[in-house]
Amino acid sequence: MNLKKQCQLSVRAFKAEGFIEKYQSLISKTVIPYQYSVLNDKAPDTEKSHVVQNFINAGKTLKGDTDHDGFYGMVFQDSDAAKWIEAVAYSLSNCPDKELEATADELIDIIANAQDSDGYLNTYYTIKDKDKRWTNLLEGHELYCSGHMMEAACAYYEATGKDKLLNVMLKNAEHIYDVFITNGHKGYPGHPEVELALLKLYSATGNKHCLELAEHFINIRGVDSDYYKKEREKRNWTVWGNNAEDNNYQQSGMPVRKMSDAVGHAVRAVYLYTGMADLASSTGDKELFSACVRLWESITQRQMYITGGIGSTVHGEAFSVDYDLPNDTAYAETCASIGLMFFASRMLENDINSEYADVMEQAFYNTVLAGIQLDGKRFFYVNPLEIVPGISGISPTHHHTLTLRPKWYACACCPLNVSRLISSIAMYAYGENSDTAFCHMFAAGEVSFQNGMKIKCRTSYPYDFNITYEIEKGGRLAIRIPHWSKTLTLKVNGKNITKEPVKGYIYLDACDGDIIELSLDDTPRFVYASTKVPELTGKVALRRGPLVYCFEGVDNNGDVLSISLKRNGKVTVSNENDNTLNGAVKLIVEAVRTKQIDDLYSDTPLENKSCTAVAVPYYTWGNRGENQMRVWMNEIN
Repeated sequence: MNLKKQCQLSVRAFKAEGFIEKYQSLISKTVIPYQYSVLNDKAPDTEKSHVVQNFINAGKTLKGDTDHDGFYGMVFQDSDAAKWIEAVAYSLSNCPDKELEATADELIDIIANAQDSDGYLNTYYTIKDKDKRWTNLLEGHELYCSGHMMEAACAYYEATGKDKLLNVMLKNAEHIYDVFITNGHKGYPGHPEVELALLKLYSATGNKHCLELAEHFINIRGVDSDYYKKEREKRNWTVWGNNAEDNNYQQSGMPVRKMSDAVGHAVRAVYLYTGMADLASSTGDKELFSACVRLWESITQRQMYITGGIGSTVHGEAFSVDYDLPNDTAYAETCASIGLMFFASRMLENDINSEYADVMEQAFYNTVLAGIQLDGKRFFYVNPLEIVPGISGISPTHHHTLTLRPKWYACACCPLNVSRLISSIAMYAYGENSDTAFCHMFAAGEVSFQNGMKIKCRTSYPYDFNITYEIEKGGRLAIRIPHWSKTLTLKVNGKNITKEPVKGYIYLDACDGDIIELSLDDTPRFVYASTKVPELTGKVALRRGPLVYCFEGVDNNGDVLSISLKRNGKVTVSNENDNTLNGAVKLIVEAVRTKQIDDLYSDTPLENKSCTAVAVPYYTWGNRGENQMRVWMNEIN
């Protein structure tokens, strides 16, 4: 166990119950099999993937056999297979499945056969042009694909004890070491990812070359801010014409320790920041952690949606500028919120502070879960906070904000990312160090920690706010108190306990057999935005616990655009059980509806009539057909 880390993601075993178990079961029984059929081009009426065939064709190419159909897909297509294997690994940890394990073993054999003798592994360059290896780090995604496969290898080894893929990726890491350390290649990844993956590989194997490589890629980034420009001048080809001089887009304008503002492609950014925070906790690098704190504040205090979505603009899938958070054109890529969860979890490894877990929870229960349909068969890439059929998905300015989830994407990063995140949620909900178990999120189930502690969490969260911890094997327990809970009750063995939180966590010495009961505030609350956010002037949102709510036309006579919420109006928790939303709890809100007028503009005062409006959790929107949706509503006295 790394003693420099305040807390680490190292739960030994988690058997989920309740809300989380339902989602993990959905991933295991529905999503993983469906996604594998896509990767094998067997899913009907679905975007072609060709991922598995690319590895088969690469293996043939290495043997001199050119009798195949070549490479198909994005330059980073290999990463889809990696994320699928990683999701399988976590699923096997949650629920062993010999048939699924055998399927994964077969895919790993295919991947191993696609590795060159020097350790290089990438089907795009193996099939298309071996001579172009490592000459287009700006666009080529070689290190990105290696990183995802390293993560898969670590997860599969930890879940099954099988080291075939682990050995493949250790050989690949040594090849990368030779290229960038031994032979002095000056480049660094266009799309960060390998940094955090190398640190996982180091943790799993103790191979110091992995740690050295991670440090190298983080330390060298932005030192030569003209690197990509120089690289572009040396070659006469491109993948898709990325601007080699857009340092903001690829986070390459300055050394990482000087960074203060989150800029550019949001997923690339938070993957980089995750690696930085992980390295800071692994090595005790306070200067690097200080940079991470500045970047965290830049995101969460000035550039994050209430749903935990980040990256507000479709142009470059990127951060734009502070307080630019439009609702109807929000990009808020699912992968970006997953990356924000990664970043938050590594910040917790440096500093046990509930603000990191609060954001981690906010992103998970809203944007991340919104990225997958309730039946597990469709997925969102983009997560807007307002949808108007007829404009959304149709207007050139709103073409990216779809009204319904597609089955798949040519760029399929988000569906597979959701699978691996939900399957591995225990690593984010719980953490530990040598003598303490940390409860960062409230996930029902049995939890065993590597430090020997064992607890059972019982709760119907996020719709019920009573959490009980049964202590099977005791020790020090740290329970997060969310910022949104204005009141709380804490009992130990039936006796009320008053204890001040430390940075948002209550610490208890828990003995074998203890029963700890925590009751949080279940009051629905109105939320207001800073007046610095121009889109949100005069608007209000609704949340209950970690859940942000939205209003859909299907619950509100087909029209939410004419509804305004009454200031300080009564909010009632509905007793209705809507099976179409898997038991999600609705809220009934006092509101006013403005009478529709036919003229585009009129000098006649608008007529208002009192009504009630129905709100549903944001993560459930878009599951009942195409209709209007809004998170931020007008407010009226």
